Amino acid sequence: MRNFDFSPLYRSSIGFDRMANLLDNLSRAEQSQPTYPPYNIELTGEDQYRISMAVAGFDESELNIETKQNSLLVTGNKAESKVESRQFLHQGIAARNFERRFQLADYVKVAGASLANGLLHVELVREIPEAMKPRTIEISSVQREARLEKTESESVPVDIASSQVNKVA
Repeated sequence: MRNFDFSPLYRSSIGFDRMANLLDNLSRAEQSQPTYPPYNIELTGEDQYRISMAVAGFDESELNIETKQNSLLVTGNKAESKVESRQFLHQGIAARNFERRFQLADYVKVAGASLANGLLHVELVREIPEAMKPRTIEISSVQREARLEKTESESVPVDIASSQVNKVA
């Protein structure tokens, strides 16, 4: 059992309390999270992820995927079997209802989902807004601006008639 004490983080940092609370909540949730159904989390690209869940025996109509804030909830509600006369000698395929939660990072969105060969694939992508992306700022120097102003003043044509009127007045 893993326990982490985040109190030193609270004492020595400002503004990171949300991160410490998130880590604390995740460690608590991990201990109470059921292990069914098994799943994989893959990194498929620089900002692309895939969650693959083994949902053998579930139909598309029995699965539900929902996102709310920074949370992804995948639920499976197995319809009641209409054939009750089936008699199993061994039942190793667990077709029970489930609810699986995933905490998503900021700007991670669900791009799509598919069901193939008993695996539910949920595609995720991190879309950082333009305002949050790094950008390059051009550095200008005073000497460079002076040179630009000088070249601009040399290239401006002077109206001789207007300059002579100003001298007479």
